[in-house]
Amino acid sequence: MQIFSYVPYAYEGILVGIEADIRRAIPGIDITGLAAGAVREAKERVRAAFRNSGFKFPQDRVLINLTPAGVKKDGAGLDLAIALAIMGAAALVPNTAGGIMVIGELELSGAVRAGRGVLAAVASGLDAGIGDFIVPAENALEASLLKKGAVCGVSSLEYAVNALFFKAEHGFFPPPEGGVAAGGMAAAAGDCCGKSLPVEAAGKDACGDFSEVCGQELYKRALEIAAAGGHNTLVFGPPGAGKTMLARRLPSIMAPLTRDEAVEVTKIHSLAGRFEGAFAGEQGLLIQEAPFRSPHHSASVEGILGGGKSIRPGEISLAHYGILFLDETPEFKINVLQALREPLEDRMISISRAEGTVRLPADFQLVMAANPCPCGRLGMETFAKPAGGGCFCSGVEIERYWKRFGGALLDRVELRAVVFSGITGSAPSGSVGEVAGAGGESSAVIRERVLRAVEIQRERFKKPDGAAAVTAGQPIRRNAGMSAGLTRRFCPLTDRAAIMFKKAVEKLFFSGRAYYATLRTARTIADLDGKDTIDTEHILEAVQHRRYGDDPYDIYKVLNAPLS
Repeated sequence: MQIFSYVPYAYEGILVGIEADIRRAIPGIDITGLAAGAVREAKERVRAAFRNSGFKFPQDRVLINLTPAGVKKDGAGLDLAIALAIMGAAALVPNTAGGIMVIGELELSGAVRAGRGVLAAVASGLDAGIGDFIVPAENALEASLLKKGAVCGVSSLEYAVNALFFKAEHGFFPPPEGGVAAGGMAAAAGDCCGKSLPVEAAGKDACGDFSEVCGQELYKRALEIAAAGGHNTLVFGPPGAGKTMLARRLPSIMAPLTRDEAVEVTKIHSLAGRFEGAFAGEQGLLIQEAPFRSPHHSASVEGILGGGKSIRPGEISLAHYGILFLDETPEFKINVLQALREPLEDRMISISRAEGTVRLPADFQLVMAANPCPCGRLGMETFAKPAGGGCFCSGVEIERYWKRFGGALLDRVELRAVVFSGITGSAPSGSVGEVAGAGGESSAVIRERVLRAVEIQRERFKKPDGAAAVTAGQPIRRNAGMSAGLTRRFCPLTDRAAIMFKKAVEKLFFSGRAYYATLRTARTIADLDGKDTIDTEHILEAVQHRRYGDDPYDIYKVLNAPLS
């Protein structure tokens, strides 16, 4: 019987083969194969678990070899696999044909603790041709999400041994103890029970509804376009204008993930050991709603990008196929903000270490919110009462504040929205009447339009000619991911729209990236309207959403020349 286990590392992880040999010598356990601290300590946990589970540990010299020998292995998830490998070498369990993957940390009592990365482990095992899996009972549902292989959830070393005897006699694993797995659902024993496990949607977070926010129609429209096309967004304005409040409602209008996307996202969160946030579901359920991550501005580079001693996914990977919201963006460290440029372009992050380079998926949608200046009152003096006062910042402070973004990062942001506080004055997009009035369309109404636009894009990018719908090696999901060539192909303009776009590009000095980004935004707006060809109104709205945000004094421009 070949026993395998799994060590979570980056995205792919490490598939570990476990061999045991028992020979006549001074009793003890040796572990070879670059075992780190937690793995070396397994010999004491395993010995105690044997005794407390009623098994006799071999009174000989036990050698455990972990393959591949040249890769460092860390973590306590190998405990159960080591214990069963020793039992196999001592003929305490039947030697069944084929390989089996075993995952779980042992307590001294022999109980099996839940671990992280179980879904990723099963996926790696299936790719390697492994068909049988023994996992902690609490991870049984998670392990069965792929609906392949035979999965047995165990709560103790004793039950794992009984499961192997049951498998040798009947050809399939027994149901979990008590007949139910974690979460109260049916046993996760592969297809031997004659049933396939249901895939349930993770509960949506109570993020609120768009109708609860009055005014800010331009900002709401920008978020609708962003949700439909996957575009990056910047919103700036004074404190209290609703920047954060609306951004946190963005998940309420996002399209749900497809099954393949849901499996990929769930795998990443499983590797990180995090089942929380916007999906608020329990372990073992697919994450079917787009993740929404909102890290604090004190986050480190490793926390955002991923890494650490044992490389784990960072916030940009946890936001894969979802949203990364940076509130008070200029307060983030400059190196964190500038490090986002490559992942936004490549839709993955490469982390280089002495032992090699690993790649983590990071196809996320960036939403940034910022005040117009450090004090947040820039532009308010235009309509503030005489006793109220305006901005207290010097020109140097304002420029230093906005320089934290950097032109290269801002150039990758397609949508820019300026918001105003309707309580403090009669700003163009937020009067007192708007704040006190009705909230407008509900999230359900907006989401219907977004879903229709997303379906159009899914049909568009079904790879009609092989690898055409791939950018930077990644499949295209939304308009924002199109390359320059695909943008020219899928963004036909009417003659009048082409003339208007050319004038806008010349007047606003668009870069090459801005040129194609605006076309992609116009493509999304046309999709929301159900149009195949981009018309004048689509181009004008796309230009309007790209027009501001490069200059900290844009808020004055809006006040002096409000957008129509």
